[in-house]
Parts: sequence; C-alpha cells; structure tokens
Amino acid sequence: METREHVSGIAARAAIWSARHRWLAILGWLAFVVLVTVLSGHFGTTVAKDGDFGNGDSGRADRIVEQAGFPPRQAGEMVIVQSKTSTIDSPDVRAAIADVTAAVQGTGVTGQVGEPLRSADGHSALLTFTVQGDAETAKDRVGPVLDAVAGVQGRHPQLYIAEGGDASSDKLIGDDLDAGLNRLSMLSIPVTLGILLIAFGAVVAALLPVALAVTAVVAAIGLLAFASRLAPAVDTTMHVMLLVGLAVGVDYCLFYIRRERDERHNGADPRRALAIAAQTSGRSVWISGLTVIVAMAGMFLTRDTTFVSFAIGTILVVATAVLGSLTVLPALLSALGDRVNLGKIPGLYRTRAESRAWSAFLRLVLRRPLISALVAVAALGVIASPALHLRTKAEGIEDLSPSAPITKAFLAIQRAFPGGADPARVVVRAPHVTGADWDAALVTFKRDALATGQLHEPITVEVNPAGTVAVISVGLSGTGGDQASERALATLRGTVLPATLERLPGAQVGVTGSTAGSKDFNDKLARSMPLVFSFVLGLAFLLLLVSFRSIVVAITGVVLNLLSVAAAYGMLVFVFQDGHFEKALDFRAADGITNWMPLFLFVILFGLSMDYHVFVVSRIREGHDRGLPTRRAVTEGITRTAGVITSAAAVMVAVFALFATLPLASTKQLGVGLAAAVLLDATIVRAVLLPAVMALLGERNWWLPRWLGWLPRVSHDLPATTGAQRPLVTAGH
Repeated sequence: METREHVSGIAARAAIWSARHRWLAILGWLAFVVLVTVLSGHFGTTVAKDGDFGNGDSGRADRIVEQAGFPPRQAGEMVIVQSKTSTIDSPDVRAAIADVTAAVQGTGVTGQVGEPLRSADGHSALLTFTVQGDAETAKDRVGPVLDAVAGVQGRHPQLYIAEGGDASSDKLIGDDLDAGLNRLSMLSIPVTLGILLIAFGAVVAALLPVALAVTAVVAAIGLLAFASRLAPAVDTTMHVMLLVGLAVGVDYCLFYIRRERDERHNGADPRRALAIAAQTSGRSVWISGLTVIVAMAGMFLTRDTTFVSFAIGTILVVATAVLGSLTVLPALLSALGDRVNLGKIPGLYRTRAESRAWSAFLRLVLRRPLISALVAVAALGVIASPALHLRTKAEGIEDLSPSAPITKAFLAIQRAFPGGADPARVVVRAPHVTGADWDAALVTFKRDALATGQLHEPITVEVNPAGTVAVISVGLSGTGGDQASERALATLRGTVLPATLERLPGAQVGVTGSTAGSKDFNDKLARSMPLVFSFVLGLAFLLLLVSFRSIVVAITGVVLNLLSVAAAYGMLVFVFQDGHFEKALDFRAADGITNWMPLFLFVILFGLSMDYHVFVVSRIREGHDRGLPTRRAVTEGITRTAGVITSAAAVMVAVFALFATLPLASTKQLGVGLAAAVLLDATIVRAVLLPAVMALLGERNWWLPRWLGWLPRVSHDLPATTGAQRPLVTAGH
C-alpha cells in the first residue's frame, strides 16, 4: 500500500510539490535562469556614477562641480624624474626632462606637458599633463604614454623615471584585478568541486551543489539588472554575489543531499527519505536563507550607494539559492533517486555522515563542558583582542601590491611632493570667482595653507566657464588615507578656509577628494552602524525565537555569531594593520582597515554563521522533540552534522581564501576575514562552544516564558505517514 508523508511548512510543501512535478520544476528552473539572463542582457545594468557616491561636505562639493558646466574632465597624469645624487639643474636630469616631454607629447594622445615642478630637496622634478578624451575611458588610451615613459627610463638608467596618475592607475590596477578575478572564477568552481568530491565520494552528488550554486548566481546577476533601475549597481557587486552565492548555494544543497542520504542509510525508502529531508533540512534552508537576507538588508540603513548595491545583490543571490534549493533540488533528487551516488570514488564514498573522530572529540568536550567553554571563549578572546585598536581608512595607493610599478611611482611622488599624488579639492561657489576680491582671497589662502606645514604645493586653480565655481587643488601631508592626511584635512576645513575663502560674500565652500570623501564616509558610517547592528541583531533574535520557541537558543545564537565576527575583526587587525604575513600575502601594512570592511564583514558573517547555527540546532531540537535528554540530543545532533559542517566550511574557506590572492588590500582583507571567521566558527564555535554551552544549560535551553506562548509552533518532528495515496516518487529508484 502506498503511503504519503504528512509534512508542514512552506519549505517541505514546496519540495514535495517539486518532487511530484519534477520535470516541470527542472524545466521551469532552467527557463527562469535563461529568461532573466537574456532579458538582463537586453535591458542592461544601470551602473552607479561618481555623483552617486558622495557623502556630507565632500558629496555636496562633488555635486556643485558636476552642475557647474566644467568641460569634460580629462585624466591627469604625472611623471617623476628623480636623481639620488644630482639636482634637477644638472645636465643629465634636464636632458631626461626634455626627453620625457618630447616622448609624451609625441604619442599624440596627451595635452601639453606643464613646466616641471621642483621638489623641496631639488632632487626630483614632477611633470604633469592630461590624457585627451573622456577620463572614464582614458585607461584605454594611456598605453602608448606608459611605453614612451618606459623608453625614456631605458635611455636614462642612472635616474628614476616613472609615471602615475588617473589613467595609468586605472589601467594597471584594472588589468591586474581583471586577471585576478578571471583566475578566481576559473579556480573557485574546480576547488569547490574537489572538496565536494571528497565530501560525497560520488561525482553526481558533488556536481549537483555546484550546478545549483552557479545557476543561482547567474540568475541573480540577471535580476540585478532590473533592480539597478531602483538603485544603481557598483562594479564590485557582481564579485560579491559570486562570493556569497557560491557559499550559500553549495551549503544549502550540501545540507539537503546529506540528510537525504542519511535517511536512505537508516533504511527509509526513497520517498520517505526525500520527505524527511524536505521537512528538516528544507526548513533549515528556509530559516537560514531568511536570516541571511535579514542580515544583508541591514546595509540598506546606511543609505550609502555601495552598501545599498551590496545589499540588493546579496539578497537576490541568497533568495535565488533558497528558491533553487527548495524547488529544483528536490526535483533533481526525485528524478535521480539512488543514481545521485553514481560515480563512486573508492576510499571516499560513505553513506553515513557521522565521523568517529568528531564523536570522540565531542565526548571529550561534553565530559568537561565548563572547562571546554572557558577554553573556547579564551581562545576566541585572544584572537579577537587586536580588534580593540581597529581603525579604518579609505582605500589608497598603499593598498596596492608594494611590488607593482604604479605603487612605486606614486610613493616616490608622495615622498618628493607631499600631497601631490592625491590632493584635496576645495570647491568654491560664489557670484564671482574672478576679480580683485577673489584674487586677494586666493593669495591669502595659499599663504595660510602653506604656512601650516600640512598643506603643500602644487596648488592649482580651475574656474568654470560661467566664472561662478572654482576648484582649487592643494596637497595634503601623508599618503591620503593615513592620520597625517586626516589632520591636514581638519586643518584645511577648520582653520584655513574659515579665515580665507569662506569670508567671500555669498560663497559656498566645500572640500572633496579621496581623503575628504573617506572622512565623510566614515562619519556617516559611524552614525548608521549602531542602527545596522541593532536591526540585524534584533531581527535575527526574533527569527531564532520564532523558529525554536526558546529565548535561550535565540540569545545563544546571537552571542556565538558575535564572537565569530569579533574574531574576524581581530584577525584583520593582526594581519593588515599590525603587518603580519606581508610577504606571503604581498601587501604593506597600513594605518587602518578599509573603511567599508567592518560593517560588510559583520552582515556577511552574521548571515553565514546562521547557516551553521540553524542547521546544527535544528538537528539537536529534532532529537529533543523525540524525547532524548538534552545532552544526548546535543551529541547526536552534532555528530550527525559535523561532517556536513566541515565540508561546507571547507568550501567557504577555500573560495574566500582565493580572494586573498587578488591585488587590492581590500580584497585580501575580505578573503582573510571571511575565511578565518568561517574556519573559527565551524571549529571552535560550533564544535566546542555550542555543545559545551548547551550541555551546561540542559533543559533550560528550551525555556520560553508563558507570556510568549502565543508564538507559532514550528515542528521539528519527522513527517508522519498515513494511508494510501498517490505515490510521491515513482521513477528513478
């Protein structure tokens, strides 16, 4: 007699429907992916423009410039000619300067080369010019200029001659970054597949999670084109979507497939094994996905273009991965049946997820739960302790590989001409920025600026055709992203401008540039971070409370995830701010962590950590609801999920670690921070701290006050069977 499992919940019902209509679900998923990809190619993605990024005073200054009717901005370039022994007045240096001028202008793609600027010590000359045409595409035309300057260097080997600027940095950084991203894309999927082959020991089972994750990412990127009509997308959003989509897509499939295989090993027929996986792992996927989406939604509260784009992209890719896991994955498992284990690899194929090593380790933890918990907290505290002196900074030249030619050129210019490589831009809007009053104010500004010792030449002035807006470029001490540059900016804004240009009748004065933009971004972020943290923590707590009907489980989940985030912050500071592993990772320690990194890591890690927490605690609660004592339920739940968690963490760590090979410090920080946090979360937090704490709390884990008894009940029981019904699965087994 055929039986039918009684299941409850959105996830289980969706899975059962898909299993019954498997070919419709499979073809529907493929049609969905193809359709959104084709339509997105037709409509295109709206990309954020420079004017979309401004904050505070620098944002207002950028908008003034944008509306002032200046001619299209051209990319500025600089060439430094430097001698260790001679001054720029010596014949060999003068000959090299003339050679640079002729070579650059001979390319036919630049404007006039300005008169050489002399450094304070007289050993360096700086030549400035622009690349003709639109600044946005100048990187495509600057190649002949770079070749010409390299030729001059070859003819004057006794001197140091190098080029840096907007176009050359865009080209060289872009080329390196594109090469790195292509390498990452080529490696991430084979690395993931290799880990899954070890985890499943079967080719077909390993291919399914990769196929679902890749199609989910493709579909989500297609959906981003439509979402960008509401909020423009930034360039890096698609890379973040690949990172998150591959991680969660593989995780969700891994949880689902492993549970189905476990039930088959325990003697369940194919139909019941799939129903149990749908009722248990499917529900965990649904709750985990919702929690990750809530965490990502916290970025909307920053109202920053970059974070809003990240939020939209990550929400789309997680929602798409959840949709695929709950629809097409059950359909594929139903169609394949036991053929999901085709391609068994000798020595690796196992039908059961339990690990003797994990079981032995867990017995050790639960034998002394208090000591285990204290040791785990102490270890996490040590790892997190460097975060106490975490500082943030804007991305600057120091974030490039120290071995890159562009980095060496910029640093040489910065040392010889402080602030020249990354000047502040003072924007003045007034009825007139011409005439005697303006000239007098400008002279006073230059005098007072240079007198501070923090503001430097070259000081240049550009006026719009209407004569109502002027942009004054002035060098700042420091590298542009360090504390010296921030002090110089504060002096400019707080002392020099109020005493000079701000006294002009009817004048609006603002300061922009990378240092000013970073300062204003940090100030805005500092105001929004408490709101983001409160939003994410509060909603995550509520989701766990509703899912497990326990205040203790909800509090434990939030606290454990915060420990993982704190450990990631500590690792970032230890490596990138304190300067460990510089040679291995090819970076130079800076004065702080990239300013958007702490908030982004918080929401990403909090969301991803919930994957593990929900999956493990669901299995523990399942045992408890069957009548097992809490300690026994903890033992069973963790030993049966440890292998899956290990495999999922290995995939995440491997994919995230690949980002540490990219040329920018921010991508290295992203890779190291995420990889370290996931590794710590899957080992110290989930394998030691979680079981130890739950064992210590015992039945108190499931405490819920009477006044919260109205909360909906989410069943953690296995589906029951009833009488004759239409078969759930009829083929493939």
